[in-house]
Amino acid sequence: MSDNDGKKPLGVRGAGSRPGNVKQSFSHGRTKNVVVETKRKRVVVPKPGAGAAGAAGEAGKPMSPGTASKRPAGITDAEMERRMKALSAAKARESEEAAQREADEKAREEERLRRREEAEAKEREQREAEERARAKAAEDERSKRVSEQAAIKAAAAAAAEPDAVPAPARQAPAKSAPAPRKREDDDQQSRRSKGRGGEDVRRSGKLTLNQALAGGEGGRQKSMAAMKRKQERARQKAMGGVQEREKVVRDVQLPEVIVVSELANRMAERVGDVVKALMQNGMMVTQNQSIDADTAELIIEEFGHRVVRVSDSDVEDVIDSVEDKAEDLQPRPPVITIMGHVDHGKTSLLDAIRDAKVVAGEAGGITQHIGAYQVTTDSGALLTFLDTPGHAAFTSMRARGAQVTDIVVLVVAADDAVMPQTIEAINHAKAAKVPMIVAINKIDLPAADPDKVRADLLRHEVIVEAMSGDVQDVEVSAKAGLGLDELLDAIALQAEILELRANPNRAAEGAVIEAQLDVGRGPVATVLVKKGTLRQGDIFVVGEQFGKVRALINDRGERVAEAGPSAPVEVLGLNGTPEAGDVLNVVETEAQAREIAEYRANAAKEKRAAVGAGTSLEQLLAKAREDENVKEMPIVVKADVQGSAEAIVQAMEKIGNDEVRVRVLHSGVGAITESDIGLAEASGAPVFGFNVRANAPARNSANQKGVEIRYYSVIYDLVDDVKSAASGLLGAEIREKFIGYAQIKEVFKVTGIGRVAGCLVTEGVARRSAGVRLLRDDVVIHEGTLKTLKRFKDEVTEVQSGQECGMAFESYDDIRPGDVIEIFEREEVTRTLA
Repeated sequence: MSDNDGKKPLGVRGAGSRPGNVKQSFSHGRTKNVVVETKRKRVVVPKPGAGAAGAAGEAGKPMSPGTASKRPAGITDAEMERRMKALSAAKARESEEAAQREADEKAREEERLRRREEAEAKEREQREAEERARAKAAEDERSKRVSEQAAIKAAAAAAAEPDAVPAPARQAPAKSAPAPRKREDDDQQSRRSKGRGGEDVRRSGKLTLNQALAGGEGGRQKSMAAMKRKQERARQKAMGGVQEREKVVRDVQLPEVIVVSELANRMAERVGDVVKALMQNGMMVTQNQSIDADTAELIIEEFGHRVVRVSDSDVEDVIDSVEDKAEDLQPRPPVITIMGHVDHGKTSLLDAIRDAKVVAGEAGGITQHIGAYQVTTDSGALLTFLDTPGHAAFTSMRARGAQVTDIVVLVVAADDAVMPQTIEAINHAKAAKVPMIVAINKIDLPAADPDKVRADLLRHEVIVEAMSGDVQDVEVSAKAGLGLDELLDAIALQAEILELRANPNRAAEGAVIEAQLDVGRGPVATVLVKKGTLRQGDIFVVGEQFGKVRALINDRGERVAEAGPSAPVEVLGLNGTPEAGDVLNVVETEAQAREIAEYRANAAKEKRAAVGAGTSLEQLLAKAREDENVKEMPIVVKADVQGSAEAIVQAMEKIGNDEVRVRVLHSGVGAITESDIGLAEASGAPVFGFNVRANAPARNSANQKGVEIRYYSVIYDLVDDVKSAASGLLGAEIREKFIGYAQIKEVFKVTGIGRVAGCLVTEGVARRSAGVRLLRDDVVIHEGTLKTLKRFKDEVTEVQSGQECGMAFESYDDIRPGDVIEIFEREEVTRTLA
């Protein structure tokens, strides 16, 4: 409490607190009641000598007879002595700890004194600097007043001249002289009302009773938070200076591009501070704008945090790629892929094994999709079969089948031996490093020769057991049902050797065998589960698509709740049609799946753009020059499944030569739509539908715009038709047919015709409509046509060998005796693509 007001301070009677009302008076008759609550702190003073009497002198003294008499019953002297020693050691340790605490307290007190002295010295320096500044300001004010007074005196002296101005005018400056004095008093009063640092004295310190009575606060109420902050600052100042909080250094994950607000959030700093730091570095950005990684790294280091650079590809790290432990692995069914040449009986063999009719459901009797089936043998073993197409166009399908399989069953017809697709299947199996079992089919036919098949396989480094090799071979007949049990036993034996195991209790991982866009069910993917168990409701990402498992359908068309390792199922619930061969991975959240799918889609888009951008101007010009003479046949392809569309596109790329080629403008899965018709009309291209049809709006649009739509169900027919159409773009081949030679004996000059050669036909025949070349010393010096062909004086159409005739060339007369005339005819030959 201050005593400068001369008023008696308020007092408090009795213990506890007592509230009171204080009335404040302000200018203009304003008043305010303030509730003041005063508490008296209770001080407990210990009585002198209490508590220390019993502890004095106990440690280190031997046990007296009197003490021995007070000890508990049943305790020996040795035990009592040990207890006393332990007690004395504890008291000694306590005294040492007390001494240590006293030393620590003394050190802390010295540290507080040092900090206080430093703070006082700093405050004293600041106060001296402020005093010097005030003194300088006062000196400037004083000099200013002196100059003003001198100016006033000079004006008064000028006005004192006789008869210059009237008397009242001479007295006017004298009245205005006290104005600077008044300003000086106001400045002194304002300086007295302010404390150190220029702050208002009314706002410093706590609100005392005298200030409340005098109305020093001016009626301004402070919040409780402000009062608590002020009390905390005062307490820290009393303790020896402001205790700064320790800086928390964080590891900040930094991607390639980051939003400013997200950067501040990861550093746990204020957004305004981050924006301010960026502006100081010359970047005028807001909190919702993005900055690059290098700039963000500078800001992170400026705030004292550690930078952890992460790539966009790190989003795929959430996919569980941990190797399974040996104790978690359980036996799984083998995956068997049936491969071979077209029409060698692959699907018929699988029909005989599963006792179903799949061939009847395939157009043209050939497999055009990858079929996935599960078969239970008589012994109870579960086998998963993949049936791949044998046509040359389905190379990629066979490659995918070999990649996901455990065992390859190579079907070779006993009457046809090894064919091109058989060799290709052997190469796929070797590249995938999977064991092979040879099934020699059609042994019931009269032309069957299994030994020839074994000999042909030997040329391709496939040595069967019958020829002392390690590849099992079984003679079967799909139609007659012969050798099927032996084939299954061979498969079971090979699977037992492989010891196939997988962990079913983990996040599922699988491979997309086939994908299609179903009208009623949306995008559908046929997935072969490789690890874990795929359940209904799982969130997954597959290639550039993601989704949530809405339903699982097995190979028999039944809905199942889950699918374990080696189980083929149709998965519903995708947001788009994936590519055949993509890997399916189950993730925890839909946000993760969406982020991974978006990253993969952007990466694929950037890759395609980079391929186009990597072409130099010279390469573009060279390609344009090459394409000048190349005719293109544009087409639009729509198929029922992804694998068929891919096979058709690959087959179309192989059609053509240096003059003609087929360009697939667009290929997709699903029905033919109006957008496909619009694209075809703009490019003048036909639309090919493979096992799909155009919807009603697309048909109407095609009729109006004159776009041709062709439907196919067998890939042979589609490829042949495209080859025929592309062959029509080929120019007819011009072939020359030699018909005769003539030698010039003499040259005559005929009026109205020019120079005429008298010739002797030495070989063949000379015709007037044929083309001729003039040879001199076996060098062609002219090529053209005959203007006239005469025998004696008559025009003739041809002259036989051994006869003489006269010849004149069209627009050419440089002929000499001894020249040879070569006579030939041109014929056009229609060309076709191979």
